[in-house]
Amino acid sequence: MTSTEPTTHNPAHASAATGERADLLAMLAKHRHMLCFTTRDLTDEQAGLRTTASELCLGGLIKHVTTVERKWVEFILDGPAAMGDFTTMTEADWARRADDFRMLPGDTLAGVLDNYAEVARRTDELLAALPDLDASQPLPKAPWFEPDERWSARRVLMHIVSETAQHSGHADIIRESLDGAKSMG
Repeated sequence: MTSTEPTTHNPAHASAATGERADLLAMLAKHRHMLCFTTRDLTDEQAGLRTTASELCLGGLIKHVTTVERKWVEFILDGPAAMGDFTTMTEADWARRADDFRMLPGDTLAGVLDNYAEVARRTDELLAALPDLDASQPLPKAPWFEPDERWSARRVLMHIVSETAQHSGHADIIRESLDGAKSMG
C-alpha cells in the first residue's frame, strides 16, 4: 500500500494572491485535494481498477484532469493552437486521448500524482502572475464549442475548477465502489 498524497497547491502562491485570484486558487486547491484524497492508501493496481460500468478508474481520472488543466493553461498562453482542431481528429487520435482515462503499463499512482502536482504548480504560478484575467482567446474548433466563441483567462480557470470538481465526484464514487472508503461522511 502507498500513502501518497501530493501537494497540489503552493501556499506561497495563495498568500501572494488577493481577491479574485486568491478565491480561484483556494477553490482549485480544494477540489484538487479532494480528487487526490480519493487515492489515499491505494496500490498502483487498485488505482487502475474499474469499479463501475464506466471506463473510468482513479488513476485515469487524475491523468485526465492533469491533461485538461495543462492544455487549458497552454490555451491561456498560446491560444487555440495549443489544443488543436478537434474536428480533424482521427480514430488513432481519439484512441490516444482515451488513454488519458486509464492506467497504462508503466504508469504508477505516485507518478500520476507527481505529474498532477507539477501541472498544478505551473497553473498556480500562472494565475498569480497573469497580468489580465480578462484577456481572451478564440476557442479551438470542436463540435462542442460555438464557432467564433472566445474565452477569457478567468473563464478558462473557472472551467478548470469545474472540471476538477466534477471528476472529484466521479473519483469518490469509484473509490467507494472499490473498497467502501469515502472522501467525506
